[in-house]
Amino acid sequence: MEFRPRFREEPEINLIPLIDVLLMTLIFLLVTTSFSHEARLRLQLPEAGVDTKIEAATLRIAIDARGQYFINNQQLLNTTPETLRAAMQQTVGGRKDPVVVIQADRKTPHEAVVRVMEAARRLGYTHLTFATQAPGSEP
Repeated sequence: MEFRPRFREEPEINLIPLIDVLLMTLIFLLVTTSFSHEARLRLQLPEAGVDTKIEAATLRIAIDARGQYFINNQQLLNTTPETLRAAMQQTVGGRKDPVVVIQADRKTPHEAVVRVMEAARRLGYTHLTFATQAPGSEP
């Protein structure tokens, strides 16, 4: 029989390798981020002259800053794509491939403009144009 007490070794965590790994990771991150520069894209949107001749064969779609649609100055009740397509088709009637003029406010959500373009594409209208204002003119 063994009556003397056993000495238990206390578990020990060696922190030195952990600190070495963390310092090397920190140094690596500092060195690599100093060489990565984000490419910044500057866009200057073009200005264009106003074409005052709008043909009768055009379909004018105006979009206000809130994303509401107006087809030939008549407001649509809602902004769903189905309603937009139906109103476009009804306004055009039997004309083949009319010119679709999109008049969007400068604060119009991008989604509203894309929705008009998609509706025109689904209806087979290939002639799209955007209305602009002359430089320095007031709306």
